[in-house]
Amino acid sequence: MRIYAAYDDGLRIVDPETGSVETRLSGQRVECLSVASPGPADEAGTLGDSSPRVLAGTFDAGLFRSVDGGNRFARTADSMLGPEGSGPDAVTAVATSPHDSGIVWIGTEPSRAYRSADGGETAERVGGLPDLPSAREWSFPPRPDTHHVRWIEPSPADPERWLFGIEAGALAVTPDGGETWTDRPPGSRRDTHAMATHPDAPDRVYAAAGDGFAESGDRGDSWRVRDAGLDHGYVWGLAVDPGDPNTALVSAAASATAAHRRGEAYLYRYRRDAEGEVATTGPGGDAGAFERLDDRGVPTGEGTYRAVLAAGRSPGEVWALSNRGLFVTRDAGDSFERVPVDLPDSPGRALAVA
Repeated sequence: MRIYAAYDDGLRIVDPETGSVETRLSGQRVECLSVASPGPADEAGTLGDSSPRVLAGTFDAGLFRSVDGGNRFARTADSMLGPEGSGPDAVTAVATSPHDSGIVWIGTEPSRAYRSADGGETAERVGGLPDLPSAREWSFPPRPDTHHVRWIEPSPADPERWLFGIEAGALAVTPDGGETWTDRPPGSRRDTHAMATHPDAPDRVYAAAGDGFAESGDRGDSWRVRDAGLDHGYVWGLAVDPGDPNTALVSAAASATAAHRRGEAYLYRYRRDAEGEVATTGPGGDAGAFERLDDRGVPTGEGTYRAVLAAGRSPGEVWALSNRGLFVTRDAGDSFERVPVDLPDSPGRALAVA
């Protein structure tokens, strides 16, 4: 097993069994990650190497790809990204299709969409996203003159359906591989930071956003806010239990300032019952979707910045990365253990497991 942790100064590759940490892309601000099994378009795949393919988007130097699990990286698609193919944009989101590992979608700052059919080696601009009616309102508060694609989520039910979270301003859905787009589906959030799906509930999508937590039961066509028991409305990290599509973990704070600057963030567990209704949680049996995960072995509250989360490979396994270190739960949040590895004491940008 390898854990890939993205930071402002590079990528850390962690072996949680041995405690080793290797640094790649040193000095690069790594914004996003996608790790997938090699496809036929990968050199490693043609050689029969089973190492995962790692795609890492950086803020200043575009997209990097490794076909040997992260041992070596090379910049890819650099002449195709950016205005009129003039050079790399900041790559702020990347995702690999669960239906075909050769299909990769890339999001940038400013908000544009690109599609690769060869595992990220090359890419082509997909039109329509910047032309949506809400685009004139898109603005990223720290840099209000721009905006970016913060997250891309593939649909496990439909290989042509993709969801894009714009930070900040919209959630957009393409049902046909970029031919058409739906702008701001009813109930969707305006500041989506992460989305998650599960193959056992292929029509459901969860969204963690600066303006709350929402879920869709129709592949993103409409959304409903879920906030019962959620005391902190600025939601950042998100991962679904690999063994239970009705259970998700999120990181949240009272505000962007608390999440990113002051450092006061928390973890919550969201649960539904087996029929998909909101579960009953908390002492006394009060109805509520969320349960705060304090005193479970992972630091929360004062001194803790928002965590990034990633689903593991076994039921109940979720990984969490913050400025306080790397942690894992194997029982969907009932308890956490700290992974004894040497990592920066700064917030992670992205997290992936292979």
